[in-house]
Amino acid sequence: MTDKNQLIELTNNLYQLTLLFPKKEPLRYKMREIAADILVRQKEQDLDILDSFFEVAKSQNWVSSAAILNVQEEYSKFRGELKAMEVSERQVSLPIESLLVSQTDRQEKIMEFLRERSQAQVWELKQVFPDVSKRTLRRDFENLLKQGLVERIGEKNDTSYRPSSREVRTRVS
Repeated sequence: MTDKNQLIELTNNLYQLTLLFPKKEPLRYKMREIAADILVRQKEQDLDILDSFFEVAKSQNWVSSAAILNVQEEYSKFRGELKAMEVSERQVSLPIESLLVSQTDRQEKIMEFLRERSQAQVWELKQVFPDVSKRTLRRDFENLLKQGLVERIGEKNDTSYRPSSREVRTRVS
C-alpha cells in the first residue's frame, strides 16, 4: 500500500510537472489544489477530476505527454490501492449505530470544519458529507445560528457561514 511518504512524493512530482505550465494557467493551480486534497482526504472523486485534468494538460503541449503520463500512471496505481483498501474496509462488519451520524455529531463536524477554514459555504460541506442533502445542511446551519454558534455572511448564492465571535472567544479562553 502507498504510504504517506510515497503520496507526498507523488504530490511533489505533480508540483514539479506543473512548474512547466504557463504561470497564469488556471490548470496549473487546479491540479495542485486537487493533488493537495488527495494528499489529505484520498477521495476517488478527486482522482477522477485529476485524471481529467491530466488529459487536458496532454493536449496543450506544455510538457511532453510521456512526462504527464508517468505522473498520471502513478495516480492510477494509487487509485487501485485505494479501491482495494475500500473493499477490505467494507468487509469489516460494524453495528448499524456506528454507521449513522446523528444530527449533533454532524453539526459538531461542521463546527470543526468552520474552525479549520474560518468560513464555508453549503456546497463545501456537501463535499464533506456527500450523503447529506444541501437542504439538511442548511437546516444544520439554521440550528447552529439559533444556538449562536455561527454567523451568516452574504445572501442567496453568496451565503457563507463562520464561527460566531462568541464561539471563537469561548474556544480561546
